[in-house]
Amino acid sequence: MKDTRHAGETSRFKIRIEEKTHVGADGSHLTAIRDLSLDLQPESMTVLMGPSGCGKTTLLRVVAGLDEDYIGEIDMPPHARLGFMFQEPRLLPWRTVRQNIELVAAPGFTESDLQNLAEAVGVADMLTRYPQELSLGLARRAALARAFSTEPDLLLLDEPFVSLDERTADRLRRLLLEVWSARPTTAVMVTHNPREALQLADQLVMMAPRPTHVLAVETIDVPQAERTAAMIESLHADLARRFPVNFAGM
Repeated sequence: MKDTRHAGETSRFKIRIEEKTHVGADGSHLTAIRDLSLDLQPESMTVLMGPSGCGKTTLLRVVAGLDEDYIGEIDMPPHARLGFMFQEPRLLPWRTVRQNIELVAAPGFTESDLQNLAEAVGVADMLTRYPQELSLGLARRAALARAFSTEPDLLLLDEPFVSLDERTADRLRRLLLEVWSARPTTAVMVTHNPREALQLADQLVMMAPRPTHVLAVETIDVPQAERTAAMIESLHADLARRFPVNFAGM
């Protein structure tokens, strides 16, 4: 059973999961998370890296309240608003881009807010289009706008740029940083791309194989805008040496 407490508004988000176990249709049990403890720094970007299938997405679903069948507690400010960007854009196909964004927008979200956000992510000319009229890259831009329209206290990103070509993914990473810098929020992102992680993370969290827990938290103090390709490659080489399981084949 879960216990969700509410800390003060300036408190960190605190995640404590003693155990999260999946029960299969045949009654089998698979423990995804055990003894996981993680504190999120306010207005920071925390990136989770770990082997495929270790439980990273499960962790995001638990934090988002989409999975309440676990033992532990999630401490967050009262009435905290969450934004979630999934691996797929998940735009409602019968609604326009505008309607998809407005559907989840925070109270008080104005037409001016919509236009500014749409321009920031590059979909201002697409607001009257339906999702099936968009390329995957544009759909992800719309999904990013939708996530930020909630004005989230906590933004969760589950491999938001997976399956994109590197050029498009890099543009969207930079776009994410621009929008996030203009609208600071606490964010947690899952990725299997180590260079993406090193480009974006304030905190890089190394996750253990299943049942997952935190192996280590690496802090990157250099601002994202000042991280050069050479610096990222140096960090990558160091972390791959120290955490071979997390960086295997990367």
